[in-house]
Amino acid sequence: MDLIDPYGRTVRDLRISITDRCNFRCTYCMPEEGMKWLPREEVLTYEELARVASICVGHFGVDGIRLTGGEPTMRAHLPILVQKLAVLQVPADASSPRAGKPIDLAITTNGATLRLIAQELRNAGLARINISLDTLKKDRFFEMTRRDELEHVLDGIDAAIDAGFSPVKINAVVQRGINDDEIVDLATFGRDKGIEVRFIEFMPLDASGTWDNSQVYSQEEIVAAISKVYPLELMPARGAAPADRWRYLDGKGTVGVIPTVTKPFCGDCDRVRLTADGQFRTCLFATNEFDLRVMLRNGADDDAIAAEIQRAVGTKWAGHNIGNVTFVRPRRSMSQIGG
Repeated sequence: MDLIDPYGRTVRDLRISITDRCNFRCTYCMPEEGMKWLPREEVLTYEELARVASICVGHFGVDGIRLTGGEPTMRAHLPILVQKLAVLQVPADASSPRAGKPIDLAITTNGATLRLIAQELRNAGLARINISLDTLKKDRFFEMTRRDELEHVLDGIDAAIDAGFSPVKINAVVQRGINDDEIVDLATFGRDKGIEVRFIEFMPLDASGTWDNSQVYSQEEIVAAISKVYPLELMPARGAAPADRWRYLDGKGTVGVIPTVTKPFCGDCDRVRLTADGQFRTCLFATNEFDLRVMLRNGADDDAIAAEIQRAVGTKWAGHNIGNVTFVRPRRSMSQIGG
């Protein structure tokens, strides 16, 4: 049975945050100090995470799962969870293009410790990987992340390539006046590595709550900056994927932009989210959550949990309303929800 929201969008993508902890303190995501971490007993176990994932795949034909955090590699024995999820198969009678095939399993990471476990994750069944990299300058990296880890992140990118992940993508959040002068440098880095860089417009999920629209460097500006140096050609429509994509006319790969603020993709959104403490969310910017942890731990069967997921999706909004007077910031920051 398809999981369809009130606006006719079919849910295919589940984002699972497996921890709220992170070894970075990125300025657009977390405060420098004062974060209150979830008590260990409130975080879903790997068995609980896998059960919710299995329900979403088996009952509703969800065909893509992405692991997020916080920083997911901070969770101990991560390859064990990957193994549990990699065996999930989309039902043969699902309407998904992946019907009868394994799910598309991916992860988003800051890459700092990736060299230590990249091959283990690949061997466990992880297919794709996105690595966050907002700057190539050592001093600026420290300013943005409050950690001196650039060399480890760059090595983590190489480790992902060496392990055979395909594709490897780079996520770069662009902030006006902070790192917008590095757009071409980051694009060049991706071209040289043979990987796609995806630039992301700065969103109002910073822990400090100081986001302002003037800080958003738009998709139009990003593409213009790159195309002055590397001529681009727009690729076919993205469908439910978050990024618009362009190919380099000289044949050296592709580049993407996620225009969450200036060109929202809400109308094609196919994703839902599960936080590390078991709260089901229908949007990154949702103000309501549905508590699956209490059901998991109080003996609810799979059908009951599926019914609650279906009820939650029945409340999904048409869009997030960023930039409108009706926009309401979620009470949790990005690191607590899962990127």
